[in-house]
Amino acid sequence: MADITTKVIDASALAAVIFDEIGAEAIVARLEGCMLVAPTLVDFELVNTCLSKIRRHPLDRGLPLQAYNARSTIRIETVDIEHGAALALAERTGFTGYDASYLLLARALDVDLVTLDRQLAAAAEKFQ
Repeated sequence: MADITTKVIDASALAAVIFDEIGAEAIVARLEGCMLVAPTLVDFELVNTCLSKIRRHPLDRGLPLQAYNARSTIRIETVDIEHGAALALAERTGFTGYDASYLLLARALDVDLVTLDRQLAAAAEKFQ
């Protein structure tokens, strides 16, 4: 039986897939066959992304809502993280608390972080 690779996915990568944004195909290919993990905040970030899309294009609100509802078809284990540790990491790195949460989880699990944020990806590579 083959080992299943675990990867942490952040909201930028997940939103690209869900809302069919630029980079989605590459993300999907990178995640194929992987177990996905994210801090619990990922779903709150997706709510905000969907809301932003609705507010920008209120007449087309059905499209982002339909895409958002597809989130339930993507299996992601959500994990509570130590908020104090995320704060300390954010302070050290200059990242937001949100980004530090993804980085912290990837470091704790010693797995890849899948993100479209270039600075966050570079930081994750340093810790590998």
